[in-house]
Amino acid sequence: MINVILGLKGSGKTKKLIDAINEAVATTKGDVVCIEYGNQLTYDVNYRVRLVNSKEYGIKNPDLMKGFISGLHAGNFDITHVFIENLYKSIGENLAAAEEFIAWCAKFAESNGMNITITMSEDAANVSDAMKQFLV
Repeated sequence: MINVILGLKGSGKTKKLIDAINEAVATTKGDVVCIEYGNQLTYDVNYRVRLVNSKEYGIKNPDLMKGFISGLHAGNFDITHVFIENLYKSIGENLAAAEEFIAWCAKFAESNGMNITITMSEDAANVSDAMKQFLV
């Protein structure tokens, strides 16, 4: 399953993400990973969440992010939830590339029994109809 939280800056995306992360930790028996650009969430999420700073791994485009998520799963089949904070900061601000990446995430999540939640600083009016199915 994949969920995308869209909104412009200051619309409360990060708060929704933090709530979703902490709920996942409380309810899942698997592992929870959060990929963020920087270290902003360190004190906001449960200590059991594996926080990953995408800057430290040189993630700069969708292909590197796909490889990184695939590698996380290959190294730990117990991951049930992956959260990505502010997708544009990690892969670049390109809506078409982001939509293609999200479509890939949907297939990857379904075939591997994972939940992926992504936040993006984008107006919902700008996204395609295909992507609107993932919006929460």
